[in-house]
Amino acid sequence: MCEVPRKDVVVGDIVVLDTGEEVPADCELLESKNLLVNESSLTGEPQCAKTTVETAFDSEATYPSNQIMKGSTIVEGYCTAKVLKVGNETESGKVYKAAQVQEGNPTPLSEKLNWLAEKITTVSYSLAVLIIFGRLVQFAVGNNFDLKYFLLYFGSSLVLSAVVLFFIQRRKPKISDKDSVETVKAKKAKASSLSMWQLGAFIVLSAVGFALYYMVGINQQSEWLTLVKFLLDTIMLAVTLIIVSVPEGLPMSVTLSLAFSMKKMMKENMLPRTLHACETMGATSVICTDKTGTLTQNQMRVYKPELVSTDEKQEVSDLIKECIATNTTANLDKTNPAKIKAIGNPTEGALLLWLNDMDVDYLPIRDKAVLIDRLPFTTELKYMASLVNSEVLGKKVVYVKGAPEIILSMVALTDKQKDEISAKLLEYQQKAMRTLAFAYKEIKDGEEPFTDGKLSADKLNYLGFVAISDPVRKEVPDAIRECINAGIQVKIVTGDTSATAKEIGRQVGLWSDSDTDSAIITGPEFGSLQDEELRERSQELKIMARARPNDKDKLVRTLKSEGYVVAVTGDGTNDAPALNAADVGLSMGDGTAVAKEASDMTILDSSFKSIAEAVMWGRSLYKNIQRFITFQMTINVTACLIVLIGSFIGTESPLTVTQILWVNLIMDTFAALALASLPPSKDVMKEKPRKVTDSIITKKMASLIFGVGGIFTLGLLALLVYMQHVDLHSLTDGFPPMGAVNNGLNPYELSAFFTIFVMLQFWNMFNAKAFMTGKSAFHDLSKCTWFIAIAAVILIGQMLIVEFGGMMFSVVPLSGSDWIAIILGTSVVLWVGEIARLIMRKKQNA
Repeated sequence: MCEVPRKDVVVGDIVVLDTGEEVPADCELLESKNLLVNESSLTGEPQCAKTTVETAFDSEATYPSNQIMKGSTIVEGYCTAKVLKVGNETESGKVYKAAQVQEGNPTPLSEKLNWLAEKITTVSYSLAVLIIFGRLVQFAVGNNFDLKYFLLYFGSSLVLSAVVLFFIQRRKPKISDKDSVETVKAKKAKASSLSMWQLGAFIVLSAVGFALYYMVGINQQSEWLTLVKFLLDTIMLAVTLIIVSVPEGLPMSVTLSLAFSMKKMMKENMLPRTLHACETMGATSVICTDKTGTLTQNQMRVYKPELVSTDEKQEVSDLIKECIATNTTANLDKTNPAKIKAIGNPTEGALLLWLNDMDVDYLPIRDKAVLIDRLPFTTELKYMASLVNSEVLGKKVVYVKGAPEIILSMVALTDKQKDEISAKLLEYQQKAMRTLAFAYKEIKDGEEPFTDGKLSADKLNYLGFVAISDPVRKEVPDAIRECINAGIQVKIVTGDTSATAKEIGRQVGLWSDSDTDSAIITGPEFGSLQDEELRERSQELKIMARARPNDKDKLVRTLKSEGYVVAVTGDGTNDAPALNAADVGLSMGDGTAVAKEASDMTILDSSFKSIAEAVMWGRSLYKNIQRFITFQMTINVTACLIVLIGSFIGTESPLTVTQILWVNLIMDTFAALALASLPPSKDVMKEKPRKVTDSIITKKMASLIFGVGGIFTLGLLALLVYMQHVDLHSLTDGFPPMGAVNNGLNPYELSAFFTIFVMLQFWNMFNAKAFMTGKSAFHDLSKCTWFIAIAAVILIGQMLIVEFGGMMFSVVPLSGSDWIAIILGTSVVLWVGEIARLIMRKKQNA
């Protein structure tokens, strides 16, 4: 026999392990004595009995009772074992591989935004092509150009552009051996789709091709220059339309929204480690939660004492106090008086904490009752006995504590009394609580209470028993109920026994009497299911007991494949694979570093209540993003239609490029902050989770975007006509020459038009605030300090730009009376919205 480093252990080696040592590999027991193993790194359970006796095997054990796993530690006893697996083939090695963080996976929000960006890009470039084609037709008609030559020139340019794009699309994507299947699909899809620069190239090539073909037939230099100027004006109009239609500030705005919400969530015991974790929580449809530490307090406590008092004036006798103080090896850490911790055996620690709750200090009692001899607890004896010089009785006393059925066989009680005690014990045991009984006996001089490592004294005096449990956190049942009412499935995944998991599920309101065995399963049973049955059971499951790390990971991946957005809670290294696989992993504040590294968000107070709060924040954030998109797209539709219609009636854009950039700045950045800063609403928890397939733009949003955008467009075009004094009927008599309409606008009118456009959107921002709430825009406005501040910045900023922007923004100062008229006149937008919301509220209340 010799000592070797753990890294040198190989399959087939025989290892000898003693108390306190770490298991170097997955091993099969050859010999063991009173063996208790801490498997918390794999299952979350701090004590597991291991044995080579087949009749003592636990049929529900997470791992076989005759096997010990790499990374676990020997709590008690010793063993000889044969190495079965080493390295990555061990259970802990599999956990390590599954816990490796994979960056770059798309979130539900990013997928929706990518879809929206693609649609907007396609529409904007299509409209740009339409503008170029329409104005080229206008140019051809206005210059009496032969239609067959026009079709020849422009058609040839389109064919040339299409050929160029065809060869561009033939390029192969760069695929690495390290790329996942999803990454390869994404790269191929991206390579086969038209990008923005490719569409831009198509537009430019078409216009240039037309110009080159047309120039061949031009002899006069003046005609050539006219064509060049016309093409430049046309391309500028097309570029302007693309600028106003593509919300290029949307990614930045969403990032600002997420960052702002992330900062606010940090004050609510939630620490998002990734920006998108905030929003993804709002899309969650399933929460897979562990039991210990999240649903429970992760500290064994005395639930109920059933004791025999020797003094009628005392609720707890001095004998019980001395029995607990002297016949335990645990201690209390009182470094932090507000959070006293047990050191050593959790069950013994619960007894000391119980004494401490009664203001009883165990240390003076332990010091005064001098220990003479002791029998330590073993899995074979199932009891612990200590012989002491009792301070209470002034004699030698042997105190015994252990399994109630063993203690009852030793005490001097009638069968009727034992039956009554057994009935009470059964009530607590059916609730998955641990029970511990106490007894004592006075020892006469010369009497030996221990013989051959066992208690030889009989007819002990019964002191009673206590029921011990890991109590459920007080706030958890309400939080579970809130999530269920919000349409979110909650599933408990624990390494504990089925009985304990079921009882905890009952206490938190997840398990009811109507639930059948199909709603609970053990990890080994789940791992043996076939694909079809696996998908069915994963959806109806409420509890998975005796779960191994890869079982939890498998459950998460199965649920995701069925279209669920899955959140997972965990605090141990064994939870890391599932945390990594989930759409959003939630580690606990007191969890391991490995769990936190694999997670997307850390719950600082380790409470399920904070998880429900995170869902509320995520849903509110998503609605805020939808409000911003509705608001921003209304602006884009309005500006786009004005430029588009203007190009066909011969006018240049009434909004300059710098003015459009200013609008994008204040309405993208500032408005995003204003709407992102809106406080979360509990009302969102009354709704069901959105589906993964749901578009980020709902039907209601689309009708509002195009409806309000269309009304704004008609109003602004009417204003242009009014300012220019143009007879609308003359527009039907053919296309007016280039610049004819804009020649009617002076700089003052252009400044007024620019200001009216901005103020319409300013008041519409208040409507966006109230969108999807059914409440007034002024509801809780006093709590929206950021919204008010940003609204003020937008208003003051617009005034400063108009008054001092000068040539840079193509504006001139407006008079005070015009400012008042514009602000009050455009506020009609808000009042119309208020009236519409009032009518809707009355209909709902009727």
